[in-house]
Amino acid sequence: MKTLLKNLYDCFYTPPEFSEQKQEVEECYQELIQVLEKPERRLVLRIMDAQSLMAEERSIDSFISGFELAWQLSMELNQFEKERSVSRCTVKRSGALSMSGMEEAT
Repeated sequence: MKTLLKNLYDCFYTPPEFSEQKQEVEECYQELIQVLEKPERRLVLRIMDAQSLMAEERSIDSFISGFELAWQLSMELNQFEKERSVSRCTVKRSGALSMSGMEEAT
């Protein structure tokens, strides 16, 4: 099921541009490259990659959670409609009046 929801996410979700933020990240990265030695640069890249992966996973999880919530709400609404429909049919068949109808009749 998670694979199906991941495929839906890939199909329907369009990530925002974040052009200003991307530009700022790139500028900061370039500044770090100039002041850090190679081992430290690798460490910074690993941190950035891990954060990007976390953001992607969080986005997918949020999409799946929202989809599951929508599915549950849909199920609840369908159940409510069925119960309401059965209730109306029962009242019509039994010829029962509402309290306000009984008061009007007396």
